[in-house]
Amino acid sequence: MKFDHGKFISLYQLLYGALDSSQAWGLSGLLSFLEKDNHINDVRWAAYMLATVKHECTNRWQPSEESGKGQGMVYGNPVTVTVSEGKTYANTYYGRGYVQLKWVGNYREMSYNLNLGDDLLTHPQRALEPSIAYRIMSFGMRNGSFTGLCLKDYISGSKCVYYDARQIVNGFDQAALIQGYADTLEALLRESANEKRDSKGTGTYLYRIDHTAEGLQARKARRHTDRTNNPEQQRD
Repeated sequence: MKFDHGKFISLYQLLYGALDSSQAWGLSGLLSFLEKDNHINDVRWAAYMLATVKHECTNRWQPSEESGKGQGMVYGNPVTVTVSEGKTYANTYYGRGYVQLKWVGNYREMSYNLNLGDDLLTHPQRALEPSIAYRIMSFGMRNGSFTGLCLKDYISGSKCVYYDARQIVNGFDQAALIQGYADTLEALLRESANEKRDSKGTGTYLYRIDHTAEGLQARKARRHTDRTNNPEQQRD
């Protein structure tokens, strides 16, 4: 997938308001990561990942630390770990990154999954580096690392259930809000890639960007036949 970054950001700002330099840089960086990620070939996966970041990082478009740094939570207590070379480290494994990676076991497993050795275990702040934060999100959402559920469970072929896809990261917390983000961001991605249909040409939804009296709007047109034949598509 390739996107016109300038066009995407311009459309995004017309819908959501101006971005400062840090936000624009972060959003453009995420588009670059998606373009280079050979595992992300469905624009709807990209849209849902961006929607997740928009929510989890409160519109900053940068990897972030959990508010309160886990204070009052079990995972907010320091943990002493011994790594392969025998050295010990004391760290707190609260939420960090684009998807708020938490718990020492998750840092350990993700570090190994990304071929980082013990790096995330010994230096958990590395989860705040944009390139690593993206790899954590991509691997985790594709492979079910966070909850056991993954992108292909909800977005595959003609199936696209953004609302339920929230379970990939955090139950149904703010599922409707993130669904709305995903719908709009998919439209913007398609517009900035000059693409109107899903990557296989068989998607349930067609998208367009409308200029209205109220301003720029992302519109979604649902095919009635698909709605009838696919009950899973019926949730708005």
